[in-house]
Amino acid sequence: MSPIMHRKSTPELWRLGVSTRMNISALNGAQALCVFEQRCLAGTGAPPHWHEVEEVLSVVSGTMMVQVGDVEHILSAEESAVIPARVIHGFRNIGSGELHVQAILAAPFFEAWASPGNEKSVRWRPSGEL
Repeated sequence: MSPIMHRKSTPELWRLGVSTRMNISALNGAQALCVFEQRCLAGTGAPPHWHEVEEVLSVVSGTMMVQVGDVEHILSAEESAVIPARVIHGFRNIGSGELHVQAILAAPFFEAWASPGNEKSVRWRPSGEL
């Protein structure tokens, strides 16, 4: 085991107002989970999508509205939502400052679909891996 220096990972701009920093994934040795952070400006977040695996969204700071299926929840710092596998969900920063979220997926890479039948988005999977 080698320490992983999160601060050395460069954030990626996923969409306007949302930066993402991968902390743990298959790229640095994870076998069964992926841990990343997102920082979202006011009014931004993640549009509706789903994963084949369970996900945990934890608010580090700020306030977000998370929609899981047809139900909306408001979460603040030190609160989390467990998102079941294959359930459409999304979130949005409803505060005036930055929203800082930590996400954990039960897979060593990020894989998501915007809706059933759509092409998937894949990140942090080693090249050549199916």
